[in-house]
Amino acid sequence: MKKYFRFEELETNYRTEFMAGLTTFLAMAYILFVNPSTLSLEGIDLPAGIEGMDKGAVFTATAIAAAVGSFIMGVLARYPIGLAPGMGLNAFFAYTVVLGYGIPWQTALSGVLASGIIFIILTLSGLREKIINLIPANLKLAVGAGIGFFIAFIGFQNAGIIVGNDATLVAIGDLTNPNVLLAVFGIVISVILLSLKVRGGIFYGMIITAIVGIMVGLIAPPTGVSDIVSTPPSVAPTFGQALFNFGDIFTLQMLVVILTFLFVDFFDTAGTLVAVATQAGLMRNNKLPRAGKALLADSSATVAGAIIGTSTTTAYVESTAGVGAGGRTGFTAVVTAGFFLLSLFFSPLLSIITVEVTAPALIIVGVMMSKSLQHIEWDKFEVAVPAFFTIAAMPLTYSIATGIAIGFVFYPITYIMKGRAKEIHPVMYGLSVIFILYFIFLT
Repeated sequence: MKKYFRFEELETNYRTEFMAGLTTFLAMAYILFVNPSTLSLEGIDLPAGIEGMDKGAVFTATAIAAAVGSFIMGVLARYPIGLAPGMGLNAFFAYTVVLGYGIPWQTALSGVLASGIIFIILTLSGLREKIINLIPANLKLAVGAGIGFFIAFIGFQNAGIIVGNDATLVAIGDLTNPNVLLAVFGIVISVILLSLKVRGGIFYGMIITAIVGIMVGLIAPPTGVSDIVSTPPSVAPTFGQALFNFGDIFTLQMLVVILTFLFVDFFDTAGTLVAVATQAGLMRNNKLPRAGKALLADSSATVAGAIIGTSTTTAYVESTAGVGAGGRTGFTAVVTAGFFLLSLFFSPLLSIITVEVTAPALIIVGVMMSKSLQHIEWDKFEVAVPAFFTIAAMPLTYSIATGIAIGFVFYPITYIMKGRAKEIHPVMYGLSVIFILYFIFLT
């Protein structure tokens, strides 16, 4: 095993890789509670005919998808990168596709499955890496930042810090409400932990907030071992629904949904792979060795996750925490996978991790994703307009897809007017036409 994972060549050992895998898991563990809360639409006053997913089933699906994805990444691509259902992608799934479009979550899962299958085909053909380079870098950055603002907005809303207002659309919430104050405390403690560079700060912030909530009587405390450890919840409510409803994806609306799943995961995974590999010193001549295998791991995990019952699975930038702890090989990811399997037996904690506890995690992740703003060429008007519209439209329209669509429509317009039409790849023109049709027929 040492030889397969190249321990000597990369100057590492079992102890270092184990601790790195544990560190990566702790940095990612918040998804075990945030994803079920998001996909179940917890805390949302749902309109008639709209339903969220079963929270327990999503918890189990999240842990299994993360374990499968991380294991494949570790064994096949041999990178110290953990995978799990992605933030942003789960928000798009729940708040745009299910809540906004009124598409049943079963059909939405079929869309995730379709995107995963397309990913596998594109990866095996080598086209995925080429297509990544066709989308302008500034739009990629804008999409990442926009999703960050959207996730943060959802976090503020779930916490009750931002509420609806008939006169101004939104307003500050009741800061004397104990539940709102608990969420504010969670934000503060998470910010403190991350400022002190505590690995797994988001996860620890959630745990501390939950404990404080129990101490002040806002969260019901566990009364026995069975309230902490139990057999994993059944995935029966979600398992196979992506297959059973696959025939419902052949509509223009679902085409836009699948394209959005593809687009976001394309660049989310690519950016994470490069970032983690660079930090670990694994890049060679500015290229990522075994990139195809790493992309195949992510797309295979997406297919598996969709069938079990969760949104798109992707590589996690939190893997840099494990790299910082010394992780250099795929054994780190294998250890991370093992901890996700172990976490299956702690589902009762879902009752303790309320929306007030998960909201700070959404807000902090939003902060982290917004850092891509610094790399956008704001001094070029033809770039600034589509980038700004992409970012602003996501939280303001409550839709990641709409933000992407507006940005992609305006990008060719500003470039043509600036006399830079030849710089636009034909694929961008094609996507612009698709999104114009989207606005005409689906909005």
